[in-house]
Amino acid sequence: MTQTILLVEDEPSIAENISYALSTEGFAPRWCRTAGEAREALASTDVALIVLDVGLPDANGFELAREIRQAHDVPIIFVTARSSEIDRVVGLEIGADDYVVKPFSPRELTARVKAVLRRVKPGTRAVEPGPAGPRPGRQPAMPFTLDEARCRITCAGRPLELTRYEYRLLAALIRSPGQVFSRGQLMELAWEEPDVSLERTIDTHMKTIRQKLRAIDPGADPIQTHRGMGYSLKEKS
Repeated sequence: MTQTILLVEDEPSIAENISYALSTEGFAPRWCRTAGEAREALASTDVALIVLDVGLPDANGFELAREIRQAHDVPIIFVTARSSEIDRVVGLEIGADDYVVKPFSPRELTARVKAVLRRVKPGTRAVEPGPAGPRPGRQPAMPFTLDEARCRITCAGRPLELTRYEYRLLAALIRSPGQVFSRGQLMELAWEEPDVSLERTIDTHMKTIRQKLRAIDPGADPIQTHRGMGYSLKEKS
């Protein structure tokens, strides 16, 4: 079955070159010039992957990606003229699967599309396989329920609205309460290609997870920071 690649790019010459390269590899590119067109395409088309330009005429590509992540688990590759480290970090924190800086070869981009699709199946990505809950005899301090089949976590009976990487990180902690995970270990568990990510992104994700847990219980802080070592989830005393 031919896979549809949603290309969100406002420059016609770039879009034409990318579309041609994708077509020659057997993909069905669908070109959108704006964020509005991309939203309409996602609502009506089964998309295998999104190639998303950061600089769009009607929206910021990062903000559009955040919006997409609320409803879709489709892989995203950012295309941008920005090469600074902070932009790369922002893109990865949002949940990008790759990040390509202009100028680039359409063949290179197509190769990256194929690589992402080989390692990622939308809707099924999760942390490395493990038991469906905490290990016997070790229980987290807060009442978590880990549903690995649906990639969902509830806390005190309330579902947590987590990004893909937040889910993977918290799931790893829930499976092994009390165990201290280094940032490197957490990156190996949560990212498909940890070498291209930055360890500081772990700290950002942990901060966001804590905020979401405090929204359920303002006095709770089940995630422990071990200075110079990493993170763990508190066990029941």
